[in-house]
Amino acid sequence: MLDRTAVLVAARNRLDAEIARTARRAELIQAPEHDGLGSMRSWLIGHLRLSPAEASRVVRAGRALEHFPRLAAVFAEGAATAAQMDLVAAGVGERERARAAEQDVDLAAFDQTWAALAVSSSHQTLAVAVKAFEAALDPDGTEPDPTEERRLSMATHADGSVTGRFDLDAVGGEKVKAALESIVQAHRPQGDLRTRWQQNADALVQLADNQLAAGDLPVVRKEKPRIVVTMNLDDLVGEGAGPGTASTGFGATISAARARWLACDSVVSRIVMGPDGTPLQLGRSHRVVTPALRRAVVARDKTCVFAGCGAPHHWADVHHLIHWALGGETSLTNSALLCEPHRTKVHHGFRVQRDPGGRWRTYRPDGSEILLEPRLV
Repeated sequence: MLDRTAVLVAARNRLDAEIARTARRAELIQAPEHDGLGSMRSWLIGHLRLSPAEASRVVRAGRALEHFPRLAAVFAEGAATAAQMDLVAAGVGERERARAAEQDVDLAAFDQTWAALAVSSSHQTLAVAVKAFEAALDPDGTEPDPTEERRLSMATHADGSVTGRFDLDAVGGEKVKAALESIVQAHRPQGDLRTRWQQNADALVQLADNQLAAGDLPVVRKEKPRIVVTMNLDDLVGEGAGPGTASTGFGATISAARARWLACDSVVSRIVMGPDGTPLQLGRSHRVVTPALRRAVVARDKTCVFAGCGAPHHWADVHHLIHWALGGETSLTNSALLCEPHRTKVHHGFRVQRDPGGRWRTYRPDGSEILLEPRLV
């Protein structure tokens, strides 16, 4: 069983190497444009359902292959893993390679060392060796721009909960800690049994609540930022817990009970949706999409409807399927949610269409449909 496991991992490594190489070739010839997408990363996410992080790793690895031939060779042989390849690709990107060229740093020597370590040493040993590359580029330790070190990532899980990670420079971290600490210290009720982690998390949510309530955050798509929850009227006025019956603006699913809790201090907008989602006719008296119509389109479409995209609604505009100048009405039936790049695509030959069953379909300029079904051979 151990031998079989080793053989399977080596086979997976070889396959990962070929995927990275092929993805890089597709990127170089701008193949994603054929399906109306602007990058190989977005195509991997939209068409093959890779996670954003995994798609980034594939693209990074593909770009690194041509710069580190020895490491690429052991990757192709199955002796190095995709994680090891990404360790190098993430740490030595285009900017780092440019600095190396300016300082006459020999990348080939590092390539040989990293390849040898990938085959014979632990993952952590390789990580230390890649970190040494930064020291070789900047032996005197010039102070970097602290803002370039800031990172924040968040992931929404199936139950609507959110996890994340952030990395901040010393100054940025001090500002965040000062803001959170002020809220933590201002709210310390007697008998508080929360852990410090829970107090910090509550303070972060309270900080967001304060900013949303203040009303001075930037306007997004002509509307002030707000918490959006969509649910059926029966669930809203009912009494049951109703698990999984309401959806939030960022795509999470929550219970009816939690949605009713939010509605206690909220504005409730009623949008009547027919079987095919076509009501809310505004006619030709309104060329500009009203906030009410936008909310209805967002409630129906959720994200950009272009095949393989799925950009969140706050990145998208409401697009007239039949142009206003050609007689198209400003109505729900004549509207589609499209992000800016794909709205441009639709104005240059691509086409989106909603079939009688409510499914959005996307067509290339030559009339062929962009399909997202698995391509198994």
